[in-house]
Amino acid sequence: MPETRTTGEPEGATVARMLCDVRSLTGELPQSAGVLWKLAESGRQLDANLVRLPAGEHIGTHAEPDLDVLILVVTGDGVMDTPEGILPLAEGVLLWLPHGSTRSITAGRQGLAYVTVHRRRPGMQIRRRAELTPVTAQPDSP
Repeated sequence: MPETRTTGEPEGATVARMLCDVRSLTGELPQSAGVLWKLAESGRQLDANLVRLPAGEHIGTHAEPDLDVLILVVTGDGVMDTPEGILPLAEGVLLWLPHGSTRSITAGRQGLAYVTVHRRRPGMQIRRRAELTPVTAQPDSP
């Protein structure tokens, strides 16, 4: 019989759980910039971040070549500039950014906080030197 945790779930069970309160994080730190929270659970298949930009702050033009990204605006306002035009950003807007799409983001007068979600990138693997360098046969010495 599997061992039971204090939560009542069997050891190793996959359980849903609350990770953070986005409104309290964005409300307490209205002037902070950058990543306020990130998904760090072991064994996850997704990456997610809560990002805050103060009023007028800008993230320059960039693209994610390999992964689709979802962005959910949770507070504030701003614009996303794409090659196809300007997309207004406001609380509740959900955007899909297909891999390879180009964009920049500018926060409006209220600042901007949004959640990004995408498939987790595989971690770097450390290999032994012999696995990295092909071995060639050396002629026998005379």
